[in-house]
Parts: sequence; structure tokens; C-alpha cells
Amino acid sequence: MEQAQGQDDLVEYGFRRVIITITAVLCALLEIVDTTIVNVALTNMRGSLGATLTDVAWVITAYAIANVIVIPMTSWLSQQFGRRNYFAVSIIIFTVASFLCGNATNIWELVAFRFIQGLGGGALLVTAQTIITESYPIAKRGMAQAIYGMGVIVGPTLGPPLGGYLVDNFSWPYIFYINIPLGIIATLLTLSFVRSPKYGEKLKSNQVDWYGIILLATFIGSLQFVLEHGQQDDWFNNSTIVILSVMSLFGLILFIWRQLVYKYPIVNLSVLKDGNLRIGTVMSFILGFGLYGSTLIIPIYTQSILGWTATDAGLLLIPGSITTAFMMPIIGNLIQKGVPQGYMVGIGFLVFFVFTYMMRDAMTPDTGVEHLYWSLILRGVGLGLLFVPITTLSLSTLSGKNIGEGAAFTGMMRQLGGSFGIAIITTFITRFSQEHRVNLVANLNGSKFQVQERIQQLQQGFMSKGFTTNEALKKAYQALDYSVMKQSTVLSYMDIFSYLGIMFLCCIPIVFFIKKGKNKVNPADAMH
Repeated sequence: MEQAQGQDDLVEYGFRRVIITITAVLCALLEIVDTTIVNVALTNMRGSLGATLTDVAWVITAYAIANVIVIPMTSWLSQQFGRRNYFAVSIIIFTVASFLCGNATNIWELVAFRFIQGLGGGALLVTAQTIITESYPIAKRGMAQAIYGMGVIVGPTLGPPLGGYLVDNFSWPYIFYINIPLGIIATLLTLSFVRSPKYGEKLKSNQVDWYGIILLATFIGSLQFVLEHGQQDDWFNNSTIVILSVMSLFGLILFIWRQLVYKYPIVNLSVLKDGNLRIGTVMSFILGFGLYGSTLIIPIYTQSILGWTATDAGLLLIPGSITTAFMMPIIGNLIQKGVPQGYMVGIGFLVFFVFTYMMRDAMTPDTGVEHLYWSLILRGVGLGLLFVPITTLSLSTLSGKNIGEGAAFTGMMRQLGGSFGIAIITTFITRFSQEHRVNLVANLNGSKFQVQERIQQLQQGFMSKGFTTNEALKKAYQALDYSVMKQSTVLSYMDIFSYLGIMFLCCIPIVFFIKKGKNKVNPADAMH
């Protein structure tokens, strides 16, 4: 009973709850906006730091690796240092690292500071979720997840337009400096309002599972590297990738073994005995895959094929995010009224399936905004239907300190799903566009009348601009080659959307597995 009592101690009401909610959402936003804001600025960073594209990709990789290493440990670290202190220190690390990132003089300095920033940032996400969940009474948890979800879903889409605006009007360090005032406000609010739960005792330094920490970092760090660099390094034909894949596999096996036998594990695997959390972790992975995967394709497509600016590409995603933000409280309300979460998830996957097919149909080398607009709004609806129910469902039958441990699992799986999604999608874009190119070129026969006519038209066009006959012919062939390249890329994006759609359709049956287990959970039993 003590645990149930301890749980209710953290429930807040009125003004304090509002402030705590704002603080937690602000921190989650800081963390998430920072994951995507950098994407827009990569080109400018390359220029001013004199780095190659591969080097600059590390700015994203370093942050992601640090994030994913820290997320599973957050619950344990909160118990070690007290949640309020740990949360405040994370914000301070994040803010100071942001300042250092803005002042970095070469690419590797920037990468190192991004890693430190990721160590601070990973904590913000999960701890913010736990703080919000525990500040609301059990009946209102659906609403709590909805408020947190608004931050998590709107974050990735706010990043690119905000980044684009700052880069176009100021310079790239400002995408880091913008965190500083927000970080200071969040730190002060945390120290004044957030309270720490009293779970368990601190461990002495010789009881800490150092090997567990090393194994966890090996497993997740290697995996993240393999996923981020697999495509450009030609996957398993590269010895580094093979070595790291093997390390990652052994790291995982040894880590699980270590956590099961050690007296004070860092990651409490026994939480996964909870059936809903297991289903929730799988679904979070798929959600991450779809969320980050489609967020990756759309800006690339609009910028490289349609030739939009970074700011415009970012702005395109905003109506969809507003839709999601608008949906969140409605969904939270429905969950409170007892609408089964499984049904919402099923409908969410179905909506996502329709979105992928609408996107597939809308893609051409010269699509206008109006053709993409409604499908992206539909994506917003789908995300709203998936995010809150999945998160609430995962944590619905957990209590006490298990909530934080469960949140760490779903958070980690969502991030890993995103990394897997991005790695698999970039690989397939390259493979598919090569295939389509070969097929398209096979149809371009120089003896066909249409082909000759087209080349002649292009040649005339270039000659009218003052090129000689031979130069104009060469240019005509280049132009034809470019349009083949463009077509094959668009076709590969269409393929990706088809496969994503099929994946979401295949996920719908999982929902029926939940329901059976879900109805048997007696609220009284869940309290123990």
C-alpha cells in the first residue's frame, strides 16, 4: 500500500500542476526540436567549418548515439540522484553544451559538444514524461500523455522551419544559442516546482553496475553507428560495419545476461513482464519508424526534386503538426471516457496507410503544395490516433517507479525505430533509384522518333542561348539524363511510401492481441 500512497503524493493540483506541465513540455520540446533543427543547417556548417558531408553527418549521429545510450538509464539515474536534481542537471548540461556547440571552431569540436548535449537531452525526454504522468491522478493520465504528446509530435516539425529561418536570417550558431534562455527558464522552474519521489536508496559507487553501463553503451552505440553509416559505407562489405554489428550483437546478449544476474541492474528488465508494456514497446518502434521515416523523405523530396527552400520545406509540415496538436486533447478525453485504446491504434494505422498511398499518388517531379497538403493533414490525424493511445497503453498497468522504467523502454524503442527507419529508407532510396534508372534508360532508344524529337528540341533550345551545335547536343543529352535521374528518384520515393503503407496495414492485427489481455486487468490488481 505504501507504494500507492507514495504515488499519490506526487499528484499536483491547480497552479503548480500547470507550471510543472509547462516545464516538462518545454524540456521535451527543447530536446526534440534540437534533433531536427540541425538538418537544415548542415550545408552552412560544412561551409563555415570546412567539413565533408560524411563528417557533418556526425553532428546528427553523435547526438543520436548519446541520446539512445542515456534513455534506458534515466530511470536509474533519477533514483540515484533524486529526480529533481537529475532533471535540473540535465537541463544545465544541455544548455551549456548548446552554448559550446555554437562556439565550436572545427567540426570535431562541434561533434564532441553535440555528444555532451545528447547526454543531457536524452534525460529530458523520458524524465519529462514521467514527471507529467505522475503529476496527474490515474484517471487523468490519458490527458497527461496527450499534453506531453503535443510537445513530442510538434517538436520534429518545428525544427526545420525554425532552423531554416535562423540560418537564412542569422547564422548557424543561433540554432544552438536559442536553447540558452529557454534552458535557464526551465532550470529555475524545475528547481522551484518539481518534486522528487522517495523510491529506494542510493547505491554506493562499488554497487553500481559499471559493466552494465559499458555493455549498454557498446550495444547501442555500435548499433546506432551501423544504422547511420551503413548505406554510405556499403553495409557489410565494410569491415568497420561488420565489426561493430558483431560488437552490438554480443553487447546486447551480455547486457541482458548481466541485468538478469546482477543485484542492482541499471535497466530493470522485469518491467517487460507487463503485457501491455511489451505490446507498447513494439508499437513505439513502428511509430518511430513511420514518424521519422516520413519526416525524412518529405523535406528531401521537396528540396531536391521540387527545388524549395529549407524554410518552405519545413513550413509544409506545420499544418499537419497543428492537426496533431489539435487531436491530442480530444484523444486524451476519449481515453478518459473509456474508449478502448486498441481501436484508436488500429484506426491510426489505417489512416497512416491511406496517407502513404495519397503521398505515393501525389508524387511527380513537379507536384504543387495543394497536392501534398491534405495527405499531410491526414498524417497529423494518424499520429494523434497513434501516439497518445500507444503511450498510455504501455504505461497503463504500471505503478510507482515502474512508470519511469516503462517510459524509458518506449522512449528508447521510438528513437531506435526512427534510426532503423532512416537507415533502411536511405538504403532503399539508393537501391530503388538505381533499378528505376536502369529500367528507364532501357526505354530511351536513340532510334525512336520521340527520343530524337526530344533531343532535337533540347538542342534547339540550347543553340538559341548561343551554344554551338556540338555543345548544344552535349547539353541536350545531359538534360535528358538529369530528367531520367529525377524520374527514377521520384519513383523510388513512391516505392518507399508503398512499402511503408503495407507495413502499417500489417500492424493492424497486433491490436486484436492487446484487447484480450487488456480487459482482464483489474484496476485493483494493477495497484500492487
